[in-house]
Amino acid sequence: MPINVNYRYVEEELVYLFDNADVEAVFFDARFAPRLAAIRDRLPGLKTFIQIDDGSGESLPGAEAYEALVAAHDPLPRLDYNEDDIYMLYTGGTTGMPKGVMYRHGDLAQALAAFRLGPEVEPTPENLIALVEGVKAMGAAPVVLPACPLMHGTGMWVGAFAGHYLGGAIATMRDEKFDPHGIWRFVEREKVNAVVIVGDAFAKPMLAALREADAEGRRYDLSSLMAMASSGLMFSTDVKLGLLEYADMEITDAFGSTEGSMGKSVVSRTLPPGETARFQLNETTRVFDENDEEIEPGSDKIGMIGNGGYTPIGYFKDPEKSARTFRTIRGVRYSFPGDFAQVAADGTLILLGRGSMCINTGGEKVYPEEVEEVLKAHDSVWDALVVGVPDDRFGERIVAVVSAGAGQAIDQAALIDFARTRLAGYKLPRQVVVVDQVQRAANGKSDYKWAKEVALAATG
Repeated sequence: MPINVNYRYVEEELVYLFDNADVEAVFFDARFAPRLAAIRDRLPGLKTFIQIDDGSGESLPGAEAYEALVAAHDPLPRLDYNEDDIYMLYTGGTTGMPKGVMYRHGDLAQALAAFRLGPEVEPTPENLIALVEGVKAMGAAPVVLPACPLMHGTGMWVGAFAGHYLGGAIATMRDEKFDPHGIWRFVEREKVNAVVIVGDAFAKPMLAALREADAEGRRYDLSSLMAMASSGLMFSTDVKLGLLEYADMEITDAFGSTEGSMGKSVVSRTLPPGETARFQLNETTRVFDENDEEIEPGSDKIGMIGNGGYTPIGYFKDPEKSARTFRTIRGVRYSFPGDFAQVAADGTLILLGRGSMCINTGGEKVYPEEVEEVLKAHDSVWDALVVGVPDDRFGERIVAVVSAGAGQAIDQAALIDFARTRLAGYKLPRQVVVVDQVQRAANGKSDYKWAKEVALAATG
């Protein structure tokens, strides 16, 4: 069973991951040889090292050469899988140590097929074949670019797997660092039809690059681009509209996690957008209160989101957390990754945020994502993270860590006054810490641990 490894992990993180996953073999670019050499004696179960020549000149003693193995075993025997075999993806660890989320092959395949077919079509093999044939009839299979890392669910599932389900080609870039101009040049050169990103962390710089090129009197040729998909992070309505000025495409904002998909919103030049962080619920998604009763639409009550569709088997080697996250309510098994929401009167989901990040200030619960989106709507703010720090009076007080847009200066009082027009008083940041750049993980996910350290250092 293959698992994903974040190539930015340092030695201690790799030891934890390899030990937790019972890893026996590792495929690696040669430049990572020193990192593996430093930990191999601590991992007695790690028996096989398969090295890929990357021109770095590094080498691990005793490692097998990937290309030589391929040549010596051509053709490889076919490996047959059945729907009950296990597929496992490790979470990014943004809310704790990385965890292996286990799916049945059949369940994951049907879930991804359903994403492409739509909720009204049953994801049978026959319907999936018909979908691919329909794509072929249009002239060519699509070219899909996962612009976000393939080591995370968004890039692998929404990008690579879903693209292959359409009979398409998956285009990948060699760049390790995010380069928005490089992405648009790649789209233009390779005639990419769909790009997969992770919310504003990718979309805002990509929109800025388009505007920079426009100001210089040049435009990227995006005539091939028909779709953009995002998951895993807030994707602001204003940014979506800005991108649509440059490309006539359909933008799908999918809400979900490694533990399952819950809903999505779609916008195009002809389909008006809804509000940021509002999603159409999947047919199988429900929002439950603390008594496992469904939240009434329009009631303003807050509940936890449960996905009752194709849910994981559980977390690898963690039965206790599996029992808390994957629960059966009235005969239906649900996945509860920890996200809280309200249900609007029209049945749409109003996402509040991850419960583990919730700030308790004076007895009131504040979800960081809601505050962050308001702050980022101000013209001077490029990015923002919101955390709670200890407070003698209120238990926690809210601190915003923000970075300014190009050529902008952030006025703390003006920013809080702006937020006051959109948020209740108890949700307002008591302090604003300005940094050169808000730190995020490679997949764009929020680094709240870093933000809290910055906030504590700045506020004492």
